[in-house]
Amino acid sequence: MTLNRRFIQCDVFSNVPTKGNGLAVVNDADDLSTEQMQSFAAWTNLAETTFILKPDNPAADYRLRIFTPSYEMSFAGHPTLGSCKSWQHWGGIPKQEGVIIQQCEVGLIEIRTHCHRNAFIAPLTQIEPLTSERLIAVVSKLGISQAEVVKAALLTNGPVWNALELVDAEAVLAIEASGSKDHELGFIGIFGRENSKNNVDYEVRMLEASDGMTEDPITGSLNAALAKWLFSQHRIKSSLIMSQGQKIGRQGRVYIDVLDAEKGAIKIGGEVNILIEGHVLI
Repeated sequence: MTLNRRFIQCDVFSNVPTKGNGLAVVNDADDLSTEQMQSFAAWTNLAETTFILKPDNPAADYRLRIFTPSYEMSFAGHPTLGSCKSWQHWGGIPKQEGVIIQQCEVGLIEIRTHCHRNAFIAPLTQIEPLTSERLIAVVSKLGISQAEVVKAALLTNGPVWNALELVDAEAVLAIEASGSKDHELGFIGIFGRENSKNNVDYEVRMLEASDGMTEDPITGSLNAALAKWLFSQHRIKSSLIMSQGQKIGRQGRVYIDVLDAEKGAIKIGGEVNILIEGHVLI
């Protein structure tokens, strides 16, 4: 049955409205089928559209389903922060003050709310070496030489990332994202140290080889995986600021903070601006 449901379109990971990553959020989605959710996500044509449901885990405050225009995702960063902010805007009250628990396909995600920007706790990340064969394929796809690669790894935190650290931010921004689809490679995450700006530590880009090298504006799950990788190498002392989206005209900022060094708990935070609010018929 078609119902009038609460709807928000927000902008995530930038303090400048429209310069972050757009997200559509639908509330009151418990009676929607997977097919209806996927169809609506295809209609919005945004990178992700989310649906807020009542949790079936008693520890959670709400349950979230995340869809791209063509498939469902088990976890994603900017949908987590944007959906959490929307849930709060609609009057959601967490069971525990200062902490919101989101239930999604990868499990329970903890979101801290006691600062001026919300931040989720980066989920567990599997870190594996990037095979020589895959590294060769990725650098060939990017049109760079292996000499520009400082480190490489395969990172899994829901999505699977071919992660490459390049010599610097300039090398990251020099890459032209073009080419045919390559379903074998999937997601490519590249980053490099920013040496010219005092308020930014790294420049990050996310390219999707399986979709013809399209570029995501700002990617919370990639930054979370990179944070876990850097932490495993003892390269984060307390905090980092990541810039993303510059190549495609965005002004993304992702704030990474070590919450508990002994437990390896890392917060991934960013600003959320609500741009459109109303109701939608689904």
